[in-house]
Amino acid sequence: MNPTELLLRPATSADLPALERIAARSVHGIGSLPQDPAKLSRRLAHAEQSFQSEDVASGEESYLFLLEHAGRVVGCSGIAASAGFHDRFYSYRNEFMVHGSRGLRVTRRMHTLHLCHDLTGATLLTSFYIEPEYEATVAPELLSRARLLFIRRFADRFAGARIAAEMPGVSDEQGHSPFWSAVGERFFRMSYPEAERVSEGRSKSLIADLMPRTPIYVGLLPPPAQVSIGQLHPVGELPFQILFREGFETDTYVDVFDAGPTVVAHLDQLATVRAARRLAVTSGEPGPAAAWHLVAAGGRASFRATLGLVGPSTTTLRSGAEVARRLGLQSGEEVDVAPLVVATDDEEGAQ
Repeated sequence: MNPTELLLRPATSADLPALERIAARSVHGIGSLPQDPAKLSRRLAHAEQSFQSEDVASGEESYLFLLEHAGRVVGCSGIAASAGFHDRFYSYRNEFMVHGSRGLRVTRRMHTLHLCHDLTGATLLTSFYIEPEYEATVAPELLSRARLLFIRRFADRFAGARIAAEMPGVSDEQGHSPFWSAVGERFFRMSYPEAERVSEGRSKSLIADLMPRTPIYVGLLPPPAQVSIGQLHPVGELPFQILFREGFETDTYVDVFDAGPTVVAHLDQLATVRAARRLAVTSGEPGPAAAWHLVAAGGRASFRATLGLVGPSTTTLRSGAEVARRLGLQSGEEVDVAPLVVATDDEEGAQ
C-alpha cells in the first residue's frame, strides 16, 4: 500500500451510505455509531455544521472524519468538542478505601467505584473504526492521530485542556456485558444493547439517573464483573495502543456501561502534539533525509491529512507532487506535520 494514497477528510451528508456500512460492521459497545439511518444522517448533518460554522465555538460541536484509501472509505473517527455539553458526562472513578479495626489489628484496602462527572467539558475522541484488512498498516495511525493535529490547528474550538477517550469493555457476540449485568441492569432493568439504544449511544445522564450514588464495592460483585473492570474488548486493542503510546493514562476512570477503560491526557503532553511543527510549503521533492510524517492542511471545512515524506527543515516543507495534489497544497501555505513514529517519554529519557 502506498501511504500517500490515504486521505483523512471531514464527513459530509453525502457519506451516509459509507457510514451505514461502517455502523453495520461495528460491534456492541461502540455505541456512538448507531445502526439507524436517521440517527446517522443527523450525526452527519451535525458534523457538517460543526466544520462549516463560523460562529464562536459553543462546545456543542461534534466532528466526524472519514479515511479514504485510493478514494474508498475504509474508516472513521470523531471528536466531541465538550463531553457532556447538554448533560453531565458520567464515569466511574477507581478509588481505594481503607477499613480497619484497632481491636482486631486488621486493616483492609477495598477497591471501590465512585460515580463522578470529573470529565465533563473534556474534549472526547470518539467513533474510531478501521476495516480489518487495514489494521496492520499505517492507516490506523493517520486515522487516530490526525485528530490531534486538528485539535492543535484549531485550538480555539476546544476549550477543555483535557482529552479523553472511552474504550469498549468486555462483552460477548450477543452484546452481553458482565459488568452491566451485575450493576447497570439491577437498576435499569434493560440489557446492555437495549440500554445503549435507549440512551442513543452512551448518553451518561440517562443511565446515571438510576445508578446508585454510593460507592460500589468491587469485592461484592460477581467474579466475571470484577475481572471485566478496566478490560478491553478485542476491537478496542488497536485504538487503545495508539493512544497509550501518545501518553494517555488508563487507571483512573471506567465506563458506566461496560467498565471499559476511559483514557485521559492533557493535549500539550501528547507525543504527536509535542513533536508537531508548522511549515510553509515550497515546490520540489523531499530530500534523501526525509522521513514519513502525518501532514495536515486546510481550514476546518477543507481539512485534509495524509502521510508524506518530510525533511528535517524547521521552516519549510517540500511536499512532493503526490502529497501536494492530494491535499490541494499551494506554495506558501502552512501545514502541520508530525512524525509517523514518535518517541515515548521513556525513549526520550534514554537519549
